[in-house]
Amino acid sequence: MIQLEEAKERLILVGVSEQDGDDTEDSMEELKELVATAGASVAGMVIQKRETMHPGTYVGKGKVEEIRELLIETQATGIVCDDELSPAQLRNLTDLLDVKVMDRTLIILDIFAMRASTNEGKIQVELAQLRYRATRLTGMGRSMSRLGGGIGTRGPGEKKLEVDRRLIGSRISQLKRELEEVRKHREINRGQRTKGKIPIAAIVGYTNAGKSTLLNTLTDADVLEEDMLFATLDPTTRQLELPGKQQILLTDTVGFIRKLPHHLIEAFKSTLEEAKYADYIIHVVDASNPQADKQMHIVYETLRSLGVEDKKILTLFNKQDARTDDEPLHDFLADKTINISAKYGIGLDAVKEALADFLRADKILVERVIPYQDAGILQAVRKMGELLEEEYQPEGIFIKAYVPMELYGKIK
Repeated sequence: MIQLEEAKERLILVGVSEQDGDDTEDSMEELKELVATAGASVAGMVIQKRETMHPGTYVGKGKVEEIRELLIETQATGIVCDDELSPAQLRNLTDLLDVKVMDRTLIILDIFAMRASTNEGKIQVELAQLRYRATRLTGMGRSMSRLGGGIGTRGPGEKKLEVDRRLIGSRISQLKRELEEVRKHREINRGQRTKGKIPIAAIVGYTNAGKSTLLNTLTDADVLEEDMLFATLDPTTRQLELPGKQQILLTDTVGFIRKLPHHLIEAFKSTLEEAKYADYIIHVVDASNPQADKQMHIVYETLRSLGVEDKKILTLFNKQDARTDDEPLHDFLADKTINISAKYGIGLDAVKEALADFLRADKILVERVIPYQDAGILQAVRKMGELLEEEYQPEGIFIKAYVPMELYGKIK
């Protein structure tokens, strides 16, 4: 039996540069990666310099004609605009070009639909997709019908999204109820972790910076590692033993990206908030990427929008093995920075030492003799603190240890 593969979509990328020196070219290169991750190829790229995006067609009329000619010349099947299109822009471009018209947001949502593996992830993706489409249903029948199959129509678990406006509102309400239940469950889990008194560090960073590789190398976790955008979508938490037998929980989070759709930030709030409720932040940066400084800025902007503030930050300049220059990188918002290669395990001992120092700085050094009848407190010291010395004496057990404030009051 002969199996016919679905033809790979060929797309023209379209961007608008509103001022000299902006990051449009970098953003377009990133869009090229996003399109490849979604399973399509790039047939061409068009950037128009103009003071502001055209309210009706995103680019000017002359540029629309240029794109139409390029579509015929390259036999491309559609276009992707680098900014989120309004319903009017989407409808007008579809009418003028008579091809599949998509935007950056739709591509990111499509990738998320492919990547979602847990129930929570699937609910979050479908909710974000439906919210995006709900604002684009009016007068968009033809635009949506041009999507056909493939990119832009995938739902979590590869099911095809239905966009019937009569059903979309009730489906959004149902998904919000389901997500609220999942959120409550996540809060219970988070509360149990907090009750266990083991500190938590959230691993954050730009997409494809190497967060999953770091988690896997440090803890032997089995998280998907791929050299592509948004390889990991669902958060994973693993325990790590630090020097002095201190314990810490590491939580991997979804990667950030420029122009991250607000539909996604809203839908994925409960996942992204892992960083908000963590004790420490581990910021992983792809040091081999020429855009490392800009990517760091985008990560911090996203963290601020989520209300992540006043936390100790350990920044790891990763992928040192792939760097082609010796230019030092700086992160003035971090409490400490370390050069590493998570892939080859370089610098990871220093990472553990730095995390141990973070934990130690938040504890109090005590030297006490614990009466034998209170010896049970030793177990809590070992779990929550760092036991430096232990000596059995006639009157009790002498300890020298770093302990957290909540335990300090219990040690007489």
